[in-house]
Amino acid sequence: MPLPNSIRLKNATVEFDKGFVCNNIDWVVHAEQHWLICGNNGSGKSALAAILTGAGDIQDGIVKDLPPHVGVVSFAAQQELIEAERRKDDADIMDVIAEGTPVSEIIAAVAQDKPLADELCEKFGLTPLLDRAFRKLSTGESRKVMLIRALTCKPDLLILDEPFEGLDVASLEALQLHLNSIAATTTIVTVLNRLDQCPDFITHLAYMNYGELVEKVSRKDTEAWQQLQGLLHLQTSELKVPPSDADTALPALDASDLLVRITNGAIKYGDTVIFENLNWTINRGEHWQLTGPNGSGKTCLLSLITGDHPQCYVNDIFVFGFQRGSGESIWQIKQFIGYVSTALQWEYTVGTSLRNVIISGFYDSIGLYSKPTDNQRKLADEWLEVLGMKSRADDTFTSQSYGDQRLLLIARAMVKHPPLLILDEPCLGLDDMNRQRVLALIELICERSDSTVLYVNHHADDKISGIDNYLALGDANSASNQ
Repeated sequence: MPLPNSIRLKNATVEFDKGFVCNNIDWVVHAEQHWLICGNNGSGKSALAAILTGAGDIQDGIVKDLPPHVGVVSFAAQQELIEAERRKDDADIMDVIAEGTPVSEIIAAVAQDKPLADELCEKFGLTPLLDRAFRKLSTGESRKVMLIRALTCKPDLLILDEPFEGLDVASLEALQLHLNSIAATTTIVTVLNRLDQCPDFITHLAYMNYGELVEKVSRKDTEAWQQLQGLLHLQTSELKVPPSDADTALPALDASDLLVRITNGAIKYGDTVIFENLNWTINRGEHWQLTGPNGSGKTCLLSLITGDHPQCYVNDIFVFGFQRGSGESIWQIKQFIGYVSTALQWEYTVGTSLRNVIISGFYDSIGLYSKPTDNQRKLADEWLEVLGMKSRADDTFTSQSYGDQRLLLIARAMVKHPPLLILDEPCLGLDDMNRQRVLALIELICERSDSTVLYVNHHADDKISGIDNYLALGDANSASNQ
């Protein structure tokens, strides 16, 4: 049956055990909608679904019109039922061997549609196990029991938290067919880690991140749906950062972990001091976030590292084994740096293919003017796979959205696996969804590559998982490790 009323959460802050909090949730679930709650591990997907069952303590806001009858399948509910059976054992007379409640009784306790329960037991292969004690079932078998209980209790709302986990192929197919058959009459909210398992009947996506409901997307909004799919591809897939190209491998650096060291750094124009007395060391594998307001000197500091600022030779700067001013060329320094900025995106106006944009990173060129090797083409396609763009490999760069272009330029900077990857305001000009996609790619690079990331932005509170070191210009040039 459909929901009797729309479920409404308005500015709801709900606290759960162990201190997890869902913050400022604004969400409406209508009877004709089917939602998929998604996000990375620990984002609050299951907690959001649990609110719909009445779980959690409401600290602020409104949670209104929760349905009276909810069918729930989740690892938490499964564990609760198993624990309840164990408590029954503990309460039994000690000299009697407790067999536990049989599966048939566990199902019958909530099932209101016995013929359907019998049918599902047959399809899920549980019929031979009906007399067995529930606590003696395997994890997958007990999961099937949870599904049958939820599907046969005539719920106003069906909440399925990772319903496909642990099911054999035949049971998975039977469940998918049954869910499709009831979608017209039952409101379904599903929680999934893998978006490629998204059922066809889903009408809306809810994206959770750090306990907040960041995005609500209708399937009819094709562009937003695709962007969210791209984000989840980066966040939840077991992606590997493609290797470097042996033919264009960078020269080996010395064994030291030191990449950059600036001693008493300063940028001055006459009497105007941009910054001074800056001491900063970047070690290999030590990811940094550089923040500061406009005019604090972020771009100037970067140009000292890259050698593009004329005052780099009057500063005490050590980069990639070279002491600035010791006869090194600017290209000896730049070869070890991958660089992405809004300015680069403005300059990259050539109508080359997505594949060639990434390949151009091997040559540090805007456009591709050398014939790529087969291996370079292969690696470029692997990067497109990471970005979820492999099917668009031959499309032109200029035809892509602004956010997709930014992702491609980050991949272009990464193909040669530079010791230092500088991302200068990579989210500038992006809407929230594309910003999330860029941050997810940066997190992936921090976690699964050997490149050291220097992420530059305005806001110190815009943190990225994997970055634990911070330099704030304009705040007494404070550096910290967390």
